[in-house]
Amino acid sequence: MVEELINSHEGGTTPRRIADSYVQALAELDPLTAVYLGLNPDDDRLPDLSPAGDREIAELGRRTLARLDAAEAAGASQDEAERRCARLLRERLTAELAVHEAGENLRAVRNLGSPVHNVREVFTLMATATAEDWELVGRRLARVPVALAQYRETLEEGVARGLLSGPRQVTTVVGQFGEWLDPATPGGWFGEFVQAAPEEQRATLTGIAVAAADALATLRDWLRDVYGPAAAAAPDTVGRERYARWVRYWTGSDLDLDEAYGWAWQQFHELAAQMRAEAEKVRPGSTPMQAMKWLETDGPSIKGEEAAREYLQGLMDQAIADLQGTHFDLAEPVTRVESRLAPAGSAAAPYYTAPSLDFTRPGRTWLPTLGREAFPVWDLVSTWYHEGVPGHHLQLAQWNYVADRLSTYQVSLGGVSANLEGWALYAERLMDELGYLTDPGHRLGYLNAQMMRALRVIVDIGMHVGLDFPADSPYKPGEPVLPDDAREFFGQYCGLPAEFLDSELVRYLGLPGQAIGYKLGERAWLRGREAAKAAHEARGEAFDLKAWHMAALSQGSLGLDDLVAELTAL
Repeated sequence: MVEELINSHEGGTTPRRIADSYVQALAELDPLTAVYLGLNPDDDRLPDLSPAGDREIAELGRRTLARLDAAEAAGASQDEAERRCARLLRERLTAELAVHEAGENLRAVRNLGSPVHNVREVFTLMATATAEDWELVGRRLARVPVALAQYRETLEEGVARGLLSGPRQVTTVVGQFGEWLDPATPGGWFGEFVQAAPEEQRATLTGIAVAAADALATLRDWLRDVYGPAAAAAPDTVGRERYARWVRYWTGSDLDLDEAYGWAWQQFHELAAQMRAEAEKVRPGSTPMQAMKWLETDGPSIKGEEAAREYLQGLMDQAIADLQGTHFDLAEPVTRVESRLAPAGSAAAPYYTAPSLDFTRPGRTWLPTLGREAFPVWDLVSTWYHEGVPGHHLQLAQWNYVADRLSTYQVSLGGVSANLEGWALYAERLMDELGYLTDPGHRLGYLNAQMMRALRVIVDIGMHVGLDFPADSPYKPGEPVLPDDAREFFGQYCGLPAEFLDSELVRYLGLPGQAIGYKLGERAWLRGREAAKAAHEARGEAFDLKAWHMAALSQGSLGLDDLVAELTAL
């Protein structure tokens, strides 16, 4: 099948054409990828989540690398644009294949971004405006039991090979699935989702949803009763070798982990001092934790889920109105972004989904409500500058807008997490620099977000690599960074709710190396901006920040190995 797909999407022999033929072929192998990108709109399939499906995707990567080798040998990447695309394609596919060959996909049980989470999320991205749309939803929903059985087959192969997820992931995912299976609604989350369908289709769709929920319940019980005991002795952390492989996957760089760990501790001490000063402005005489607790319980808040959604929409709309023409030059499609409420049973962190390539589905931010009725705003403002505008939305929507100048691959599947999260954290800092976080509560929320990202580097590297808290640590100096200690340390210096921090710890254990990309990615963006500014000034030129922003956002994806150099040259 892979050879047939490659032959049907030849599209030329330059790196950009090879990259885009890879996107088309992968979209046919993995229909969820097609939904994310807005491709193949009539396709009602789900991906093959069995080991065979994973092997097909890996084989597509190998064949694509072979085509790239041949094109480069023929001199096809001498053009600068082709060179940049070739470098990204090679690095990304090599990193992905390293993960595959290590069998990591055979133990993909985690509380965020697992194959099952992705299957559910795809329904939130599908069109539901017409009866025909709902027919497509129904056909795809009917395939959920097969997809879940294939996923179980993959995990069973992992058990047979001794490749298991850590027990914290299993316990958390079993609990999440329990939330999705809310018995108050036939079909649980799936049943609730199809209640928005036209009345004449609702009964049929509810029956399909119940079958999907029954399959999920079967998977949940197997994870609890069979997989869980098998994984009970598996470590929650991954060790230096596995961690380094994942760091390359998430950052596009072979980072010096010990240097990054030491740098994060410097950031911790600097941010702790800034937070103490800001807490004085919020509640004189308070520590940062006391001030943030007050803001959480007694500070300004939005009452009701819908009111919170509208508040966040207004925050993004205002940011676009203010930044357009001054610090960014945005095309009309890029200015459209929606605020949404995340489905029940999501992880605790807000998130963003990019627009389809043709912008028929806009970019969307998602707020997990976690059963709350009131939403304190002190930490939401900076978070929505991160998730929405000028953060993830401006970068990913601008990438889509310039896709025809680059390649579809460079603005979609080639995305490097540390680049994306680094820009979003840079966006929070930019809004602080521009004076949007002068309210002491909002600014303490911003500093707390920065502290959370510094703590992520500390606990993620410390836990997985097996490092100690340093001698100048205020918490257990000289002792190893173990998961329970990491959670306690995190809670002492990050003013977010306990249930959020519990979810975060499980996230770091399940996605090793991902969480460090925020702060280290921001460092790369800041270094690139300062170097570009210095280069302009050395030439006697004024540094135009708006022009730099737009050029930087129009490069497409880059790994951290390349990001600073490319930003410096702008």
